[in-house]
Amino acid sequence: MALRPTMLAAIVCMFSLAPVLRAANKASCTFDTFDAPSGYTLNTVQGIADDGTVVGQLIENKSQSLVGFMMSPGGDFTVYKAPKSSMTWLYQQNATGTSSGSYADSKYKLHGFTLIGGNFVSFDYPGAANTWLYGVNHVGALTGSYGSGGSISGFLLVNGSYTKINYPKGTTTYPMAINDNNAIVGSSINGLVSSGFLWQNNKFTTISYPNSKYGTALTGINNAGVIVGNRLSADKAFAFLYENNTFESIVYEGAKFEVVGGINNNGVISGQIYFTQTDTLGFTAVCK
Repeated sequence: MALRPTMLAAIVCMFSLAPVLRAANKASCTFDTFDAPSGYTLNTVQGIADDGTVVGQLIENKSQSLVGFMMSPGGDFTVYKAPKSSMTWLYQQNATGTSSGSYADSKYKLHGFTLIGGNFVSFDYPGAANTWLYGVNHVGALTGSYGSGGSISGFLLVNGSYTKINYPKGTTTYPMAINDNNAIVGSSINGLVSSGFLWQNNKFTTISYPNSKYGTALTGINNAGVIVGNRLSADKAFAFLYENNTFESIVYEGAKFEVVGGINNNGVISGQIYFTQTDTLGFTAVCK
């Protein structure tokens, strides 16, 4: 069975020198929280569309199956399972309502897909054992990964044409999110350490949270170039905002840790709060 990357793991390809990075301060954030609908448990909270729709993944409590979700700005959940799938993930939704995600079929082979007004379209990178689809921007450009085992490459898909994205010092590349300028953020893993990256115009810039033992995973970027991600420890992650070469921690008072999934063009951030490893809430937040 192929395993999915999670928000707690990632890394990158041809890179430029990283800018001088300043130490993190705490961002000033206003939070709204939400719980899973009855009968489900939150597994991951991923991206947030400009209208405030949040996407991610739920665990169905009785069957323990993994299904995607879309939560409207008013808090209404739509649970989604890809056709003939054993597991479904949703990662991002653009302003026109196109959602991007991945699913495992009955034999646990992984495929990417888009969902547009209920219209499901499956994607497989040519010749690949597995395909993941993560990001979608407002003009329909898609990001994802393909491969198997310890060798996973990234790609950008625009108008049916694939561009490979391979971080030079990592064995796996996960391009997680894309904005309307085709700026892509993600992560690449080498051994136990994850490196965050920004990729644009075939150039990599490494973005690493200072003194993070297990590295950095970037999960979202908006059209203003504001990036969100997580610094990684052995068994948890800690959310941050990155703007103007400066990291700011995203902290919910009373929580053990926070994980961020995405940011929209209004600056609203989506993610999860953990009070324990099993006691969790989703959140949206505006941070300054």
